[in-house]
Amino acid sequence: MAELATSSREDALDLVQDTMLELVRRYASRPSDEWRPLFYRILQSRIRDWYRRQKVRNRWRTWLHQDEDNPGEDPLATVADPAAVDPLQQVIQSLSMDVLQSALRRLPLRQQQVFLLRIWEGLDVKATAAAMGCSAGSVKTHYSRAVHSLRDSLQEYV
Repeated sequence: MAELATSSREDALDLVQDTMLELVRRYASRPSDEWRPLFYRILQSRIRDWYRRQKVRNRWRTWLHQDEDNPGEDPLATVADPAAVDPLQQVIQSLSMDVLQSALRRLPLRQQQVFLLRIWEGLDVKATAAAMGCSAGSVKTHYSRAVHSLRDSLQEYV
């Protein structure tokens, strides 16, 4: 979820690590069945904070006419994996995942988060509502809109 929101694995890992540390620091004494919704609630907050920081940073980059670093291509990324079973299948899966992630990125943030919490993380409506700090009805609405939007945008791949 964090990686989709940030489009950066490193930023996502930082957000998740910060979230885990905050969860342990503040809520370690809570019952373990409350941890999962609390974790996602903290993560949602961290993602919103990340967006705010990026907005400010991007303003300065634009104003100063600085581009992001482009260190070039990693030579190890071009080496074939000797343990790969079927390269064609891996390419097809990778392309399918890219299409799905692209469709998820086009969703509004709340729909994206509800969909990921409900489908990929397996939370129920009540736990999703607790994690996102909204009502169960709002979760249902965002989820329905996300599913319809994804169905429309991925219809040619079914």
